[in-house]
Amino acid sequence: MPRRLGQHFLADRRVLARIADSVALDTECLVIEIGAGRGALTELMAARAGLVIAVEVDPPLAALLRQKFGGSSRVRVVEADILQLDLRRLAAETGFRRAKAAGNLPYYITSPILLRLFEFSGLFEDLTVMVQREVAERLAAAPQSRDYGLLSVTAQYYTCPELLFCIPPGAFRPPPRVDSALVRMAVAPRGGELGIRDEAAFFRFLRACFQQKRKTLVNNLKRLPAIRQVTAALESLGLSGFARAEELSLEQLASLFSVLQPQRHKELKGSPSRSTL
Repeated sequence: MPRRLGQHFLADRRVLARIADSVALDTECLVIEIGAGRGALTELMAARAGLVIAVEVDPPLAALLRQKFGGSSRVRVVEADILQLDLRRLAAETGFRRAKAAGNLPYYITSPILLRLFEFSGLFEDLTVMVQREVAERLAAAPQSRDYGLLSVTAQYYTCPELLFCIPPGAFRPPPRVDSALVRMAVAPRGGELGIRDEAAFFRFLRACFQQKRKTLVNNLKRLPAIRQVTAALESLGLSGFARAEELSLEQLASLFSVLQPQRHKELKGSPSRSTL
């Protein structure tokens, strides 16, 4: 079968077993698998879960999955684009009260898929995904580190990311040119804890803060009506007027947003709802 859509299939059985163990499934749990491919991980998870919904966008692979698991009551194959699926409705149709997400995310659309999963974060207990190693490091990065950025704070707003282990290129067929890593993200949205009432406005604010990482917050937020208030807000929180977004924790960014909230960030409302992380 020819390789399509930039796919690299995980072939190392030991790695597959470690991933299945990491998802921590039981017969009371539904798992939505993203990019089921040839079904190697699907098979292992189906032996543990109540039901695996194997989502695959590539028609030949979806046909292969239907042939492979046609007689299984524990696997349902859905030929669809994960970015277009109503995951909440899909899960509700199964009757399961607990759900997890897992899979090998295509590297060229990792960020959009993660954003989609975060959009439905209230549906899942946790997300266990294989991504490019540098993406995994960004997901789990701490403030003031090289990898910390918009993706980090977005993931850490919705979940608690944990890099579990790295996966070498040789575990795949064909081998990719990069290392991969498995990340587990226990879902724990922090909006209430952080006092965020307008989540959409908060993420517009975050995108503005990280618009150009090398620039200070004052420069990135210069579209606000009264830039001096940004400097004053930073100082009121004990932060330097020269601080950059990458130096602030999620808690500090939420505090800055709350201080500036009376301005309602009117000039940020034209920003797109999604961006590349």
